[in-house]
Amino acid sequence: MSNEKKVAVSLDDPAELMVPGFQAAAIKAGIRGKDRLDMALIYSEKPAALAGVFTTSQVKAAPVLLGMEHLQGGRGQAILVNSGVANACSGAQGMELARNTAAMAAQALGVKITDVQVCSTGVIGEQLDPAWFAKGVPALVAGLGSDGFAQVARAMMTTDTVAKVEKVSLEIGGREVTILGLAKGAGMIMPNMATMLSFIMTDGAIAPDLLQSMLLKAVERSFNAITVDGDTSTNDTVLLLANGVAGHAPITAMATPEAQAFQQALERLTRNLALKIVADGEGATKLITVRVQGASSRRDAEKIGRTIANSPLFKTACFGEDANWGRIFAAAGRAGVAFEQNRVDIFFDAVQMVEQGLGLFANEAAATEVLKQDDFVVTVDLHAGQQSWEIYTCDLSYDYVKINGDYRS
Repeated sequence: MSNEKKVAVSLDDPAELMVPGFQAAAIKAGIRGKDRLDMALIYSEKPAALAGVFTTSQVKAAPVLLGMEHLQGGRGQAILVNSGVANACSGAQGMELARNTAAMAAQALGVKITDVQVCSTGVIGEQLDPAWFAKGVPALVAGLGSDGFAQVARAMMTTDTVAKVEKVSLEIGGREVTILGLAKGAGMIMPNMATMLSFIMTDGAIAPDLLQSMLLKAVERSFNAITVDGDTSTNDTVLLLANGVAGHAPITAMATPEAQAFQQALERLTRNLALKIVADGEGATKLITVRVQGASSRRDAEKIGRTIANSPLFKTACFGEDANWGRIFAAAGRAGVAFEQNRVDIFFDAVQMVEQGLGLFANEAAATEVLKQDDFVVTVDLHAGQQSWEIYTCDLSYDYVKINGDYRS
């Protein structure tokens, strides 16, 4: 019934990024003030089930507010996205522009305005020029093709150094089902989500309510389990479109083998995209998994893990390849979780640096070797229960300050 497989994809071969029933295009609209792609359109040839997850920030960009409104119907057919200007903190003018650009796309595509999602990413507080969209939307519609997703992935980028794509396929009801995911994000990354966008397209057939619950579960274990710098943005959005072109019987209940197979594939795809965001963190040189185990509750494990992963002292120590376990212990201690410090063990990969609350200094050289790797795991065992949690982060380097110090220049 289901044999999931990850599909190797290359941005240099647009044919590898095709999803049946979907088209895409990207253009240089002039928003970035440079000769680069900065506006894109994704289009489902058929009305699709739509699921979405948006920023939890109290300050929400106009596209997020409009997207939450349009999501109510559980259906969608197009996503219009721009980079360079976030259309956040832009008042009534920004909201009017979001609505008008959705209307432009809807009219040009011949779809309902409520079936259009608009997304923006970039500098907060600036206004988008309607002329960019008046000229850009017709060009995007004219340029739509099944091989346009590589260009969309590039057009979404801001401080990203690489475009982020993932693709998996699986068999459902004797039909091959494809899931393609695009993402952008490098800084201002902190659960719950961040200055990140992710668009996921599948030709699978899934009921809207079920699709929404599937996406929420996948996001919880992926995009909501990463942090680069502890900042949550105004624009973060994850959208999932399922157009049913694969032709299998619609999936309507979670308690079925078909739903379980799709959920597993979706979670694998979103986790891999999330890890690519962390690995591309602004100035990042290391991908770090912080695992808290032996907690009395998952919430306790999560609170400690997030506190450690967001600690500038911990992150700079990782950049400096300093096995400073004291910074880990100190961060855990201020997480607001009660535990017995004389029962705590701390590991760098398999190298134990703390046993029952005391440092094992003889192991420091081996732990330092672990920190020289590009990818490693820091484990904190509280020995207080059976619950655990993982969060993914990166180090904090000189380049992070340089990038964010002149982001608008």
